[in-house]
Amino acid sequence: MSVALPSTVPLGHRFADELPEMAVPWQAEEAPDPQLLVLNEPLAAELGLDPAALRGAAGVRLLVGADVPAGATPVAQAYAGHQFGGFNPRLGDGRALLLGELTDPAGRLRDLHLKGSGRTPFARGGDGLAAVGPMLREYVVSEAMHALGIPTTRALAVVATGRPVRREELLPGALLARVASSHLRVGSFQYAAASGDLDLLRRLADHAIARHHPEAAAAERPALALFESVVAAQASLVAQWMLVGFVHGVMNTDNVTISGETIDYGPCAFLDAFDPATVYSSIDTGGRYAYGNQPVVAEWDLARLAEALLPLIDDDQERAIALAVDALGAFRPHYNAAWTAGMRTKLGLPEGLDDAVVGAFADDLLVLLQADHVDHTSFYRGLGRVARGDAEPTRNLFLDLAGFDAWVERWRATGPDADAMDRVNPVYVPRNHLVEEALTAATGGDLAPLHGLLDAVTRPFDERPELARYAEPAPVDFGAYRTFCGT
Repeated sequence: MSVALPSTVPLGHRFADELPEMAVPWQAEEAPDPQLLVLNEPLAAELGLDPAALRGAAGVRLLVGADVPAGATPVAQAYAGHQFGGFNPRLGDGRALLLGELTDPAGRLRDLHLKGSGRTPFARGGDGLAAVGPMLREYVVSEAMHALGIPTTRALAVVATGRPVRREELLPGALLARVASSHLRVGSFQYAAASGDLDLLRRLADHAIARHHPEAAAAERPALALFESVVAAQASLVAQWMLVGFVHGVMNTDNVTISGETIDYGPCAFLDAFDPATVYSSIDTGGRYAYGNQPVVAEWDLARLAEALLPLIDDDQERAIALAVDALGAFRPHYNAAWTAGMRTKLGLPEGLDDAVVGAFADDLLVLLQADHVDHTSFYRGLGRVARGDAEPTRNLFLDLAGFDAWVERWRATGPDADAMDRVNPVYVPRNHLVEEALTAATGGDLAPLHGLLDAVTRPFDERPELARYAEPAPVDFGAYRTFCGT
C-alpha cells in the first residue's frame, strides 16, 4: 500500500544508530529550483511509495533532501578505500547522503540515498554537486543492469537542482535519488579496521551479517563466514558483468559492496567490439580496470576485505591469515562456475555437456571475436538466429570466415537451444553512442532521446522492429569512446 509524502515516509536510521562513528549527521544543500527530470514509477511502487505524490512539490523536496520526515537522520557515511591501488584511510560520502532506510512491502530493508546533494565533511575539496549528464547516466545504466537481472543499486529519480555546476564548462546541476540493499562496502571495513577500534569493527561485521548474510551469524567463525559469503556474491556479480560486456571502470575498494550489488556508475560503459583490453574511463590511464582485468581486480579488492577482517577471524594472526587465504581461494572456482554456467546458456549448449567442453567452445569463440573486432552484443543475439538456420548476417560480422564456419559446425552439432539463448542475450544494452546522444540532449533540455533509450534497455530481451537503431553498433565515425566520473 502506498504512503503519503513526505512527512509520513517511515525512514529508519539503523546504520546511524548502530555505527555512529561512521555516520556524520548532515543536511542536503538547498536546491534553488528543483525540477523532476525522471521518476522510476515501478521502483517507487515496489518501495511502497506513491509515484503521484513523488511527482508533487512535497515529493520533489523529499527527493532532494530538503524536507525529510520527522525522526529521519540523514548522514554522510564514512569509509576508506584503495583507489587505483593506493590506500586512503578517509574517503566517505563527499557529495552524498543516506537519508535513511525504508522497509518495502516485501519486508526488505532498503537504503534511500542521495548523490550530488552538496559538500559534506568528506568532500576533500570537491563542490559536492553533480551535473545532469552523469546522474542520468547512472539512472540509465543501473536500470539497464536491473533489467538484465544483474544485482545493482537502483535509480529512483533524477532531479534538476536549478544550480549550475562548474566542470570543464558550466553544466546544469542535478541530484540522483537511489536505492540499495545497503551502502556497506569493502571500504567501510577498511575504515573501521584503520581506526584501530576493534569494537567498531565487530559491530560493523554484526551489522553486515544481520543485513545481508544472516546465515553467517550461526557459524563457528561469523566474520570468516561473512567473508566467504561476500566472496561468493562478488564472484557471481563480476561473472555477470563479464557475460554482458559491462565495464565498471572504477573498481576501487570503496565501490565493492558487501551485498554483492553493482554500485557507482561513474565512467561505466558496455563493450562495443570485444576486446579484453578495453578501457573507457579517462582516468584509468594504465588500464588497471580494463574489461578483462575485472575478475582479477575483484579478487584483489576482496583480499583487502580479508585484511580488514583478520582481527575478527581469529585472535592468532597467523591462523587468521591462513583461514582468510583459504576462503579467498574460493573466489576463482566460484567465478569460473558462474561464468561457465552463463556461457553455457549464452551459447545454448545442453546441460549434459561437460564444463571443460563448454569452456573450450567459449575460449575458441573469444579468440575469433577479438581478432575480428566483433560487436559483443550483436554477435550473441545473432547467434540465436544462427541456431535457427539464418547464419549469414552473423557470419558477415567476421573477416575470418573459415574460422567462424569451423566453430559454428562444431557448435551446431551440440543442438543449441535458440530460445534459451534469446532469454539471456539482450537485443538492447545502453550503447555508448546512444547514451551520449541521450545525455547531450537532456543536458540541453530535451528528454525524448533519454526516454527512448530507457524504453529499449529496460526491456532488453524483447526484440521490437521499431527500435532497430537501439540494436545497431556505433557508427564508424563515433571514434574512440572515453567516459568521465562526473566530479
